[in-house]
Amino acid sequence: MHEIKFYRANEEPYGRFSNLFKRPIEFEGQTFATSEHAYQAGKARKPQVRDWILAAPSPALVAMAAHGLYWWDIRSDWSKIKFDRMRDVLRAKFSQHEDLRELLLSTGDARLVEAATVDNTVNRTWGEVNGVGKNMLGRLLMEVREELRAAEPKRPKKPSTKTPAKAAPASRVRKTSTVAQAAV
Repeated sequence: MHEIKFYRANEEPYGRFSNLFKRPIEFEGQTFATSEHAYQAGKARKPQVRDWILAAPSPALVAMAAHGLYWWDIRSDWSKIKFDRMRDVLRAKFSQHEDLRELLLSTGDARLVEAATVDNTVNRTWGEVNGVGKNMLGRLLMEVREELRAAEPKRPKKPSTKTPAKAAPASRVRKTSTVAQAAV
């Protein structure tokens, strides 16, 4: 199976699959600067902590701030809902931006892999490091790709570009007897 690896948001063209790629999305009635912002906005237990995370000046710092939270600042159900939230965020990202939707669909049936370089638990959960990890971001992207593909309207088959064969002129039509025609 063909694999498409991505990691850094500035890598062309698949860096757009990264949650750090700067493209605003509407999610839960709010506009977020990136899908990372939208995802991490759901992690904090208190609104003040959420606002502090979202005030970070870049999507990478949003992720760092959220990953560094104390357990008492994280929603108690976070480990149960985080993958569903990410799927919902990705659905929003790829359905709201036609160019991103087309890029995701253009990957066909390729396996999508967030290929991280630093070996840690977060990178091995959301992606793979040296081929090892759960690759949850890649898996969720492939799920969203299938949903988008299934939702596409079925396009009618294009009419054939071949011109139909012309009938032979009457002078060249072979005449058969009524008996021969009945036998056919």
